[in-house]
Amino acid sequence: MKRILTTAAAALVATAAFADGQMGKNPMVGGAAMYADKNIVENAVNSADHTTLVAAVQAAGLVDTLASEGPFTVFAPVNAAFSALPEGTVESLLMEENKDQLTKILTCHVVAADVMSEALVGMIQDDGGVHAIPTVGGCTLNAMVKDGMVMIEDEQGNTATVTIADVDQSNGVIHVIDTVLLPAM
Repeated sequence: MKRILTTAAAALVATAAFADGQMGKNPMVGGAAMYADKNIVENAVNSADHTTLVAAVQAAGLVDTLASEGPFTVFAPVNAAFSALPEGTVESLLMEENKDQLTKILTCHVVAADVMSEALVGMIQDDGGVHAIPTVGGCTLNAMVKDGMVMIEDEQGNTATVTIADVDQSNGVIHVIDTVLLPAM
C-alpha cells in the first residue's frame, strides 16, 4: 500500500510539474496561463473553465477574501461540475436570498493552508489511506488516492477527482476538480 501511495504521489507531482513541459511553471487552466505571482482570484478570472465558480464567488462576496494574503488551498470545480448539479440549482444559489447557502458551499472548497499535492498524498498515506480535511466553511472533506488520482469526498458522499493539481498562486494553491463539493444538509 505504501508503495502504491508513493507512486501516486510521484505521478501527481510529475503531472503538475511537467503539465506544460517545463519544471516549475504552472499548468494552463481553462486555456489560460496561471501565474504564481498572482492571487487566486486574479488567476481564476482568466480560466474559461471556471466562469461559473468566479460568478459564484462574486455573488457570495468572497472576492476580497480569496484575493487576500491567505494562504488558501482551493478545490476549484469546473463549469461542467456546476452544470451537473440538478437543473436550476446554480441559478437559485446565485440569488441574493440564497447567499448564505452559496457561501457555505463555496467555503467548503477552501482550506486555510497552502497544501500541494505531494503533501496531501503524504497526509493520506500517514492516515492509512484517508485524510480528513477541515475547510474554512466548517465542512470536513476526505481525501484519498484511487487509481493514482487524488479524490476528494464531500459530506454527502460525492467524490471529486483532482484533474489539475498544484496550480501555484501568490496566496496559496488551486487544485482543479470535476465535481462540486457539498456540505451535509
